[in-house]
Amino acid sequence: MERRFSRCLVGGTFDRFHAGHKHLLQLAASNAEYVEVWVSDDLMSTSKSPLVLPLEERIEELTDWAELNHGNRISVHILRDQLGPAPVREDCDAIICTIETRENCERINSIRQENGLSPLEIIQAEHLNDGIGGIISSTRIRAGLIDRDGEPWLPESTVSLAMPEHLDESLKQPMGVLYEGPEDSPEVAMYRFLEEVSEDAFIVAVGDVCVQTMVELGRRPNIAVVDGQTKRVELADSDKVDLSSWSEVITCSNPPGTISSSLVSACRKALHSEVDCVISVDGEEDLAPIPLHLLLPLNAVLVYGQPRKGVVVRMSDEEVKSRCRDMIDSFEVID
Repeated sequence: MERRFSRCLVGGTFDRFHAGHKHLLQLAASNAEYVEVWVSDDLMSTSKSPLVLPLEERIEELTDWAELNHGNRISVHILRDQLGPAPVREDCDAIICTIETRENCERINSIRQENGLSPLEIIQAEHLNDGIGGIISSTRIRAGLIDRDGEPWLPESTVSLAMPEHLDESLKQPMGVLYEGPEDSPEVAMYRFLEEVSEDAFIVAVGDVCVQTMVELGRRPNIAVVDGQTKRVELADSDKVDLSSWSEVITCSNPPGTISSSLVSACRKALHSEVDCVISVDGEEDLAPIPLHLLLPLNAVLVYGQPRKGVVVRMSDEEVKSRCRDMIDSFEVID
C-alpha cells in the first residue's frame, strides 16, 4: 500500500488507551509509512487530571497494541513539553490531531516556517461517538460514564431487574477490602477505614449503620443510601439516620432482591447533585452498590456494612465496573 507521507507525528496523553486512540493511530498509519507517538510524561499529565495512569502503564498499553497491529511501523516516545520535537524535525512530513489540538499543530507549523522548515501536513481525525451521545474520550472514561469501547457501563433504562438466585452466595462475599470490627461496635471498623482514606476522597456509604457511624466519627459521605433497616429489621426511630440534617434528600422505592428503575434514577440524581445528599429507599438498599459502582467516577470510594464482620470498602475502577456489569446482565427484567 502506497502512503502519502513518510513519517507522521502524534502527541497526546493516551490515558486508558481506548477506541478513539486506536482510530487516531489507524488513521496516521494509513497515511504514513512510519508513525511516531509522543506520550505526555507524568508531570504534564497529572496537571490535566490526577487520575491519569502513570506513564509506564500508558506506554505499555499503547506499545502492546502498536506492536500487535503495526509491527515496527509505530514507535513510542516520551513527550516532556507541549510541542515536542515537531518544530525542528526535518525527517517528518505530517502530524495528526483532533479539532481540539489543531491550533497547536498550526503553531508548530508557524515555528517551523520561522526555522526555514516546510510545514507539516495536518491530518485531522474525527472523534468517535460513544453509546450515550458523547464522544469516546479518556475524560469520560475517568468520569465512569463509558468503557474503553465507548459503551455505557449502565445504559439508560426504565425497567426494573430481579436478582437471580445463583448470585445470592457470590453477593455475600465482600466486593472489596474488609475492615474488620465487632458488630456491636461498628465504629472500630469504620475508624480503621477513615484513618486510611484520603480527606478529599469522594465517598458513597450504603446502609444505615454504616452511614450513621461515619457521621458520628465526623466524616459525612458525599452520598448516603439508607432504608431505615439493619439486617432487614426496622430500626428504632432514635437509631435511624436524621434525614433532616442533609442538604438534599432523594426518595425512591426498591423492593427486596431488585434493582429498580427508581433506585437507579435516584443514584443518577445524587451523582449530579452539587451538595452532599442522602437517598432514602422505601424497601431495601442491599443491592445499591451494584448500580452505584457502574455510575461512579473512577477512584470514588464505596463503603457498606458486612453483617457480623465489619465494613467493605472498594474504590470504583474498571475492574469492579466490569464485574458489576456482568452481574447486572444476568438479572431478570420484571417490568
